[in-house]
Amino acid sequence: MRIRDGIFTTVAVALSGVALAGLLGTDAYSQAAGAEARGLKALSMQVEMRCGEPCVDGGAGRWAVANEGGRP
Repeated sequence: MRIRDGIFTTVAVALSGVALAGLLGTDAYSQAAGAEARGLKALSMQVEMRCGEPCVDGGAGRWAVANEGGRP
């Protein structure tokens, strides 16, 4: 029983790796990643517009807006 479970697990991990590699090689993944990046930019712009002047002081309200590298 243990050997069969081990074989099944090994085959399942190998198949999921192949499926993930196939997904990453498609244009659907790159389009979804691009849409996510555009959504984050739109969200950060909305946060900036709603904050106005009071949020400029400390950056606590600017969680969605970060410079490259993640440092405020």
